[in-house]
Amino acid sequence: MNTKYFDLINQTFYFPQEEFTLNKDTLLFHNIDLMKLVEEYGTPLKFTYLPQISSNINKAKGWFRKGMEKIGYEGKYYYCYCTKSSHFEFIMNEAFKNNIHIETSSAIDINIVEKLLENGKINKNTYVVCNGFKRDAYVENIARLINNGHNKTIPVIDNYEELDLLQEQIKGKFKIGIRIAAEEEPKFEFYTSRLGIGYKDIVPFYRKQIQENKKVELKMLHFFINTGIRDTAYYWNELLKCMKVYIALKKECPTLDSLNIGGGFPIKNSLAFEYDYQYMVDEILNQIKIACDDAEVEVPHIFTEFGSFTVGESGGAIYQVLYQKKQNDRENWNMIDSSFITTLPDTWAINKRFVMLAVNRWNDTYERVLLGGMTCDSDDYYNSEQHMNAVYLPKYNKEKPLYIGFFNTGAYQETIGGFGGLHHCLIPQPKHILIDRDENGIIATEVFSPQQTSDDVLKILGYDKK
Repeated sequence: MNTKYFDLINQTFYFPQEEFTLNKDTLLFHNIDLMKLVEEYGTPLKFTYLPQISSNINKAKGWFRKGMEKIGYEGKYYYCYCTKSSHFEFIMNEAFKNNIHIETSSAIDINIVEKLLENGKINKNTYVVCNGFKRDAYVENIARLINNGHNKTIPVIDNYEELDLLQEQIKGKFKIGIRIAAEEEPKFEFYTSRLGIGYKDIVPFYRKQIQENKKVELKMLHFFINTGIRDTAYYWNELLKCMKVYIALKKECPTLDSLNIGGGFPIKNSLAFEYDYQYMVDEILNQIKIACDDAEVEVPHIFTEFGSFTVGESGGAIYQVLYQKKQNDRENWNMIDSSFITTLPDTWAINKRFVMLAVNRWNDTYERVLLGGMTCDSDDYYNSEQHMNAVYLPKYNKEKPLYIGFFNTGAYQETIGGFGGLHHCLIPQPKHILIDRDENGIIATEVFSPQQTSDDVLKILGYDKK
């Protein structure tokens, strides 16, 4: 009988996969022996595999290059990193090795941009696309960046007041974009995005505030779909509506030459994940070109803002199963040595799925379990695997420690979880390590942050004021 954990995975999915292989009965991630990481650093453990960031960036560049060559698309492609997915310096340093651009969403983002410029990670040719709702601090920082000579800064207008706020502080002429307030997916709680300006209002807004304004040059139309780039009737319908606005605006505004396609590519959340990236790129470019050719206007340069796609697949977390609680005849709770609310908040807040696999004991028999975190909150659990409600793992054995890994967790978890701060039930933040390869492919690891201590927590709480 096929009763081993390996048999379960092998007969349920195509396995091994590009990033997941086995060494006897332990899991390798990009050929990294995860049990060796556990032995060296302990658990709970978070890690970032830096080469995956560059890999995904260059995959996307390749898809757009091929797509443009295939149909003779005459515009250029600009890959922007959406900083809100992860603001850490080690992420930025890796991402900007690849000649890309940056998209910001808040005031402190601009301070990060200035640090990147100061350190030579980006330069005067790097586009800085400033999205988000803008108030005093954000407007001041954008103005400072432009006034200091970064001419490729493009604030994207989110509401009617922002243009006046920017003009009050920016000296000389500057470029802008306009964000479309796209209609949300039918199942959403509301009809229209709170961000941006409505489809029907954009051309009148241009005529009223921009057309005769010699201080402002409209360069970009920004189109964002909250659900991301997916092959659905909803997505294609919104893209075509966007193109109607772009064409109408282009016919009145010759400086408009760029379309920013917000909303990113999905990333793998299960071993069963399937998505044809090249097809989606080809079809997006084709739809844009057909619309522009029919209207006899030039095709726009394409900007994309990939955040989760850039960093998501670089991250992972490893936990030990500390204990198994048998709560009734059917439910076995495997208790991990951390908290999902603390370390993987997306699993708790929005039922986000990640790839979850046993790290060791693949040759042992398996059982159906639920995974529980250490907090006293009943919502601190994980059972949202895509292919089943429960989780199957090697059978619990207190004499044989079991380790489990969550993968592709690199976007949002640290910032949503409050990196370096207080966490629910004061569960400490795990140790975080960085994994890289040198020019010869040799793996190197370093500790980015140690596990949070009781002293760290007490200081935040005000008990230690030294």
